[in-house]
Amino acid sequence: MTSLPEDQSRINSRQSLIYHLQHYTTSFAEEAAFAPLFIELLTHAHCYRRDHLPGHITGSAWIVDEQKKCCLLTHHAKLDRWLQPGGHADGDEHVARVALREAVEETGLQNIMFGDNGIFDIDVHSIPERNGFPQHLHYDVRFAMRARMTDKLIVTVESHALEWIPLDMLERITNQNDSILRMAKKHLAAELLRHDQHQGKRQHHHPKLVLTDCINVYIA
Repeated sequence: MTSLPEDQSRINSRQSLIYHLQHYTTSFAEEAAFAPLFIELLTHAHCYRRDHLPGHITGSAWIVDEQKKCCLLTHHAKLDRWLQPGGHADGDEHVARVALREAVEETGLQNIMFGDNGIFDIDVHSIPERNGFPQHLHYDVRFAMRARMTDKLIVTVESHALEWIPLDMLERITNQNDSILRMAKKHLAAELLRHDQHQGKRQHHHPKLVLTDCINVYIA
């Protein structure tokens, strides 16, 4: 399995996650509101266990291909939705390791590389009641990763399918899943900023590069 780079290796305990959340910045108001909810949850001793209610920590992976035109989604068997790979921490406080482990287990990919940053995105969302286990919340910590589209994918029993989805198709494929679209906007904005820096230009010279427009202006 891919080793963890320095930025992600630092997020290896409850206290380090709290620290990174206290210093986490985002331009998305709904995401900014999640950080204090995470920090409060992390005061509970068993919040990394899947049986902790009303919610628990999970980790997931925003995986793009090397050309950065597609992201890898799984059609979740239980939830019947297209989602990024991820899952329960099961007691492991090293949440970046959790995200990588789940990405490998759910996709079969063995050569997954982390992106440049630490935490890429955070989200709190509801999981419906199933088989007697009550409705609850997932406090999901997301990490940016990349992989080769040509590598073999292995569909597990947890998934109906795995697909590399062009970024300009995400809104339709995911039924306007706000958190996935938010990650796509972040990814596209970062790529456009890197392009501008490479060209020695300022981002505001490009009026189409507004975050809310990124999902629409992307050309596959």
